[in-house]
Amino acid sequence: MANEKVIAGLQTIVTDLAQQADGHQLQSRIFASEGLTKLADKYAEHAEEERGYVTKCIDRLLDLGCEVKLEAKKEAPVCKDPVDWVKYDLEVSKAGLAWLKEITEAARDDYSTFDILKEYYQDEEEDMYWGQGQLELIECIGKTNWILRQM
Repeated sequence: MANEKVIAGLQTIVTDLAQQADGHQLQSRIFASEGLTKLADKYAEHAEEERGYVTKCIDRLLDLGCEVKLEAKKEAPVCKDPVDWVKYDLEVSKAGLAWLKEITEAARDDYSTFDILKEYYQDEEEDMYWGQGQLELIECIGKTNWILRQM
């Protein structure tokens, strides 16, 4: 059976990532209402990917014979300004990757869990690089031009 740190980590992912998926879906709809179709599509797709990882973590907890909890989630910010959102989301990715690395390392002897966490880590790392790239692009071409590219 997986160690307690890994089990707690999987449950944290179930709780926190479900919240992030909801947040990304909400942001997607806000961006769509502002005509930022590309950004809306990106975050809608991202929400679906996250829900997929939540499902994988739930299934893994059940495979390990663990109780899965529907835990309370804390309030998260919602941003009307897309640049503020990209900045916020980038910080969430950075903090999440540091924590996720620890949990992934703790799961090294549990290959099934390790593979799920490794895949999730790689996806989050890609999201972090995307956010960094977008902020660099905004710095280079300006906010207005970047927003026009999101339509």
